[in-house]
Amino acid sequence: MNNGSQVVLPARNLRGSVSLPGDKSISHRYAMLAAIADGTSRLSNYSTGADCASTLGCLRALGVKWQRKDAAHNLIEVQGTNLSLSSPAGPLDCGNSGSTIRMLSGIVSGQTFVSEMSGDESLARRPMERVIKPLTAMGATIESDSGRLPLRIQGGDLKAIDYQMPVASAQVKTCLLFAGLQAQGETRIVELLRTRDHGEVALRAFGADLSSQLIDRKWNEVRIRGGQGLRGIDATVPGDLSSAAFFLCAAALLPGSELTLPNLLMNPTRAALLDILMQMGLQISVTQLEQVHGELVGTLQAKGERLKGTSISGQITAALIDEIPVLAAIAPYTERGIEVRDARELRVKESDRIASIAINLRAMGAQVEEHEDGLSIPGGQVLHGAEIQSFGDHRIAMAFSVAALRAQGETLIQGSECAAISYPEFFLMLESLLER
Repeated sequence: MNNGSQVVLPARNLRGSVSLPGDKSISHRYAMLAAIADGTSRLSNYSTGADCASTLGCLRALGVKWQRKDAAHNLIEVQGTNLSLSSPAGPLDCGNSGSTIRMLSGIVSGQTFVSEMSGDESLARRPMERVIKPLTAMGATIESDSGRLPLRIQGGDLKAIDYQMPVASAQVKTCLLFAGLQAQGETRIVELLRTRDHGEVALRAFGADLSSQLIDRKWNEVRIRGGQGLRGIDATVPGDLSSAAFFLCAAALLPGSELTLPNLLMNPTRAALLDILMQMGLQISVTQLEQVHGELVGTLQAKGERLKGTSISGQITAALIDEIPVLAAIAPYTERGIEVRDARELRVKESDRIASIAINLRAMGAQVEEHEDGLSIPGGQVLHGAEIQSFGDHRIAMAFSVAALRAQGETLIQGSECAAISYPEFFLMLESLLER
């Protein structure tokens, strides 16, 4: 994914409206639940990213019938199997998608056949022990090479478990909820740091009964009873908030910018980004707020002002894990800079994102201190255009296209086509909003 490039030039401000592709996290979950539900599901504004296409490809290999019905609205129609998937003829190719392999592992672990799950070189480096251990405890037999791909999963009768998650991961939580749906008894999952709750919300939308509550006002507990059936739904996937982060940070970076984002996901477990940006100085207002299939959706308007800076750690880091790359990329332009800690999880994403951010900021002339679990980036810096490496990581490519908007001179993003993993239209949309 590193043989293309994109030139990004400085801009004066950013103005206009962006209708974002469907949220990746929700698109994955809706497609998987539609596949195991009873009846037909129609999902509009399904994500255009390659990762969510990987999920659809794996579902087809498992005997799920689906088709694209309306390209203009990114509508897919999925025929549910009522939890009766078919043995795949070959390996399930998850591409670059950690969401696909981790969450789908929970589903195939409850089936009676063997599934081999593979992916690209980047995915093969990512840790899978975090799903292997609890799924094995539930009764699946999983073979792997030191907790890495490929995974060979012999599914079968699962039993419920009581599991305290050692790593904050919404993907792992959703994996165990999907497995728990097929297990005997009630599965209980405890998170020491609460993660996004799209899995719980989606399960309820498809008719599942599950409970969640805070323990001692800090830990999050989720329970699901096995043996429940799901029913198909008609739904529109809200606009992707993680994709919105790049445009919001660009608006924050360029004073005088005015941006409108309709049909945007406003899930409270994802709202940390908006809170942080408002603390830093971005003016944000939300209108037309409504709840659709359990998810909050609204129209967001943003106006750029001077950026102050912030510190990100603990629970906020877990809530912002996908947005930290772009926040770090704009940190040198803030007044006080940005400190990021408790972010070791960034080391095992599509790239080592802590190292990738530090390397690219230094290429642009920035001072940055790299820690094992984060970064310290002083504010008040002047950056210059440079040759940026994407490292095959979509969020790094898009983050530094935003940083380039206030740099002096031209910036070249090498391997820019990896943005298609989550947002194929990103560079065209960004260019359409810029005023120079």
